[in-house]
Order: sequence, then C-alpha cells, then structure tokens
Amino acid sequence: MGRSSSGFVAGLTAAALAAVGFLAYQASASAPSPAELAAKPTTPSTAPSVAASERPTPAKDPMALPADSGTGERVVYGLADRRVWLVSAKNQVTHTFSVMPSTVSPPPGAYAVTSRSGAVRGSDGVQIEHVVRFATVQDVSVGFSAAVDGSTPSPDPSRKTGGIRMKRADGDALWKFAVIGAKVVVVA
Repeated sequence: MGRSSSGFVAGLTAAALAAVGFLAYQASASAPSPAELAAKPTTPSTAPSVAASERPTPAKDPMALPADSGTGERVVYGLADRRVWLVSAKNQVTHTFSVMPSTVSPPPGAYAVTSRSGAVRGSDGVQIEHVVRFATVQDVSVGFSAAVDGSTPSPDPSRKTGGIRMKRADGDALWKFAVIGAKVVVVA
C-alpha cells in the first residue's frame, strides 16, 4: 500500500469528520435552549427521586372539616382558614364558605348561639342581615352576618368590631341552620 492507500484513508477520515460535524450541528440546532429547558415542567420521568422518609406531606384540603372541631350538629368557624362549616348531626358538612373575620375574634372553644337579629346596622355602620351572635370578647359582641349590599371588605383595624362577614347566600344558609342554642365551635 503506497500513497494511494494513505490518501484513501485520509479521505475517509475527512469524510467521517465532516459527517460527525454535520450530525453534531443538526443535534445542536434541534436541542432546546436553556431558557426552554427552565420553562418546561418536570415530568415524572425527569423528576428527582424522593426517598421514602422524605415523602412530601399531602396538601391540606381547604374545604375539609378541621379534625379538632367536635362532633354532632354544629357550626365550625376556622380562624386561620377564614371559613365556616355547617355540620349535620351525622358529622356531614352540609355547607361551607369563606368569611371575612372581625377585628375581635373569640378564642378557640365551644360556644352557643345567644341571640339573632334579622336586620340591623353593624358597628361599622353597614346595614347587615341574618346576624347570629355567639360570643362576647372585650365587651364586643361577636357573630356572623351578611352585609345587605353583599360586600365583605376587610374591617378597619383601628376599630373593635365583632362582625364575621359572609356573602348573603351563605348568610341565608347559616340563618336557617344556627338557631338559638346551636353549637358553635371555634378552631385556631
């Protein structure tokens, strides 16, 4: 083998390098950019594995009745959740809804509905309906109510108010459920 075989090998090497370069160029042209990779959601096959001891805690269902809310027919008011649950005698939630808390909140515990008013003016000057009172804290009557105009604004933090506001439809449901003496459980 003389010069012709070494020229032939050199030609094959050059062709092979050209083919590899071309394939590398094609691969880089079709690969996603770093920005595209960062924006792409992680799929189960690419997600980092989690050891059994590091399993994430399932997210709490915000609609779920708090475990420490007692038993039997009751109204449950979750201070942190800003939510009310109406619970049947069979411990079934019949209605749940979000509320706007007052500036004065009762401590966690069990209470009973002490008074009700169909329609009055709230301590904030707003016309309210379906007032269901169940506690007195710092000389302020605390209870649930719905503004006649349907509003649920944040209360003025400089005023002591006890009105826990809800939407009118929720106020209707609570009014029918929480008669005088009905149990109200307040949880943290």
